[in-house]
Amino acid sequence: MNNVTLRVYSFIDSLQPQLASYLGTSSQGFLPIPGDACLWIEVAPGMAVHRLSDIALKASNVRLGQQVVERAFGSMEVHYRNQSEVSAAGEAVLREIYADVESRMACRVAWKEIIRAITPDHATLINRQMRHGSMLQPGKSMFIFETEPAGYIVYVANEAEKAAHVTLVDVKAYGAFGRLIMMGSEAEMAQALRAAEQAVANINARATN
Repeated sequence: MNNVTLRVYSFIDSLQPQLASYLGTSSQGFLPIPGDACLWIEVAPGMAVHRLSDIALKASNVRLGQQVVERAFGSMEVHYRNQSEVSAAGEAVLREIYADVESRMACRVAWKEIIRAITPDHATLINRQMRHGSMLQPGKSMFIFETEPAGYIVYVANEAEKAAHVTLVDVKAYGAFGRLIMMGSEAEMAQALRAAEQAVANINARATN
């Protein structure tokens, strides 16, 4: 499959508790648990993800948690307790599309911001939208982060949760942009932002600009 573009290849060594629970809530497949290793892949064209999911599942013992086929892109998420199984699945996918990790697209930060002391009206509006995480509390600070391609936002969310005492409100890893919303104190949101920026730097150190 030499006509497939690798947009996102994002390996997570250990899913953090809130992110694992979030993925379990929104998952259409087998549910991950905290501590699982996880691999998120996004490719173009979108329909190619069916073949790649099949290859990953037959090459290892991973479980398929997510598979989304959009108009232009396709995404898949696999996970397993053993990191080597997830790595084996990823290597099988890369061989199939004649790619390596460095072939993936670089991550562009489309937006990043900390909004302090969220008002009740703003919190209520966000809470009534389609989200699968915790409710946003008025008076707390809100950290928002947006990436392109979308799939990288999962790794960013995991690294931010590792680094700071945050509450995960929402993660959207599909479409043109990935979007993350977290809640906490002003100091914790600043720490989460630094971790998110470092996560992007980690990705781009091994990516095609």
